[in-house]
Amino acid sequence: MTGADEPADFPTPPREFTDADGREIVVRRADDEDREALVELYLDFDPADRAQGIPPVAEDPIREWLDAILSAESFNVVAWHGERAVGHATLVPDEAGTYELAIFVLEDFQGARIGTQLVRSLLGWAQSAGVESVWLTVERWNDPAIRLYKKVGFEVSESESFELEMTIQL
Repeated sequence: MTGADEPADFPTPPREFTDADGREIVVRRADDEDREALVELYLDFDPADRAQGIPPVAEDPIREWLDAILSAESFNVVAWHGERAVGHATLVPDEAGTYELAIFVLEDFQGARIGTQLVRSLLGWAQSAGVESVWLTVERWNDPAIRLYKKVGFEVSESESFELEMTIQL
């Protein structure tokens, strides 16, 4: 891990790797042609893994949400196993000039390093485009997610009763 004054050097998409379960995974930038695959990913997403109301549950709200986060100002990467989208990470700009991170990995693909590779690839792309600061919120009992974020360099910046805010400087 790098020090606070020394930004990490993250890889940029596209990337290929073998996950911890031996599956071949490709991480690449999302484009409009990925929209239907992302709708399917979110229709398959376990309701228990939803936090803060995202991703939405029904198809129409999923489509509306994707319209918002697949905008030109956002950064989006998708993890593919063959022709199936199995994970998605997004950076959405906020009013302060920083970006908020959200990541989603299908339950059958969690715990296999896909989330880590998605986040690292997304941060690499954002870093190469000049993004300087990224933040996220995570429920304080979501230990796997907190471990992932800390592993890639996020630090707790604020804590509320049930959420942690974490940030990273690129």
